[in-house]
Amino acid sequence: MLDHLSQHQINSISLWYVVQHSLPSFYKIQNYFKNLNDALQPQQITTWQNLGLHKNHIERFKQLQNIETQKHLQKIFYTIQQYCDFVLTDQDHLYPTQLLPYEDRPPILFGQGNIQALLQPQIAIVGSRKATQYGLQITYDFAHYLSHQGFYITSGLAQGIDEAAHQGSLKNQRTIAVMGTGIDQKYPIQNLKLRQEILIQQGTIITEFLPFTKPLQHNFPRRNRIVSGLSLGVLITEASLNSGSLITAKLAAEQGRSIFVTPGHIYNESHRGCHSLIREGAILVDHPEQIIEDLALPIQWHHQKIQSSLTQENLKIPEHLLALYQQLDWNGQNIDQLATHLKVDIPILTSHLMELELLGICMQQSGLYLRCRSI
Repeated sequence: MLDHLSQHQINSISLWYVVQHSLPSFYKIQNYFKNLNDALQPQQITTWQNLGLHKNHIERFKQLQNIETQKHLQKIFYTIQQYCDFVLTDQDHLYPTQLLPYEDRPPILFGQGNIQALLQPQIAIVGSRKATQYGLQITYDFAHYLSHQGFYITSGLAQGIDEAAHQGSLKNQRTIAVMGTGIDQKYPIQNLKLRQEILIQQGTIITEFLPFTKPLQHNFPRRNRIVSGLSLGVLITEASLNSGSLITAKLAAEQGRSIFVTPGHIYNESHRGCHSLIREGAILVDHPEQIIEDLALPIQWHHQKIQSSLTQENLKIPEHLLALYQQLDWNGQNIDQLATHLKVDIPILTSHLMELELLGICMQQSGLYLRCRSI
């Protein structure tokens, strides 16, 4: 539960409401106005019209100051505070950096649970809602193994493969669910217990959709870009030719993510989508360790369980180090690059890097600083 919303969050949510989740319209407004508070003033109607926004958005903007509209917005703000543990805009330093390069990144993320999980290395596992027992078992096994090795498993909280992916990583307290509805919605109702368990086990649930957003069919393919964008790679464990998982694979490819596929029986319709992806160049895997090897993370990754004394509980990064940890990646940056991005003096930055190294979550390699374990 949130104590309050900042003015920037209120402005961002208000604009998100006016444009009804339209990414082009939101970013057109945000890029034009230095301050969203200015963008929402009634006298800006002419500017909105000149920006070529959709007529429905213009009409909603005109209605923004109406009493009924304001009442509805207050209800939205109240619901967000009741259901959310955090709200992130793309201007916040805790917003996942892996999403920032994309023009279609969600401008707002409403979330429950462990906010620091979003900073961690993730592998997405997706597949059919109507999964076979074989597909469910493979998914559970891969999710359990990969989460045990330190990866967070990201999926869509749907029935079938998504459900098995979350369940497989729950015992290791490393799972992230991306919803296709508002944070207040109990969908799918069959996975309500699973959703509660995710939060109990230090997992995270996020959505880009405003409260009261129902499970509309077109919102589920849309949320897949977040699932793939958050992750280092995407694993499809079972998918027919018309599975929505193929959309996730396509988005992952466009985002430059690695795509992994487990094969199935050649006469099984449930795996024809998987076999199609393999023919198109996806990486066939029959053991989860192959995914770790292909991602080629720092060698220290493989030894973190032995080296760290913190294996039994997740490490929490001190607040003053979060921005720096967020800026680090798995490839490495030199200290000048970090100083430029963070606008921090070199002596202070050096001190903070040393703190991260002592915590065992940062390392220096050939003059570059990079993450070396998950938390």
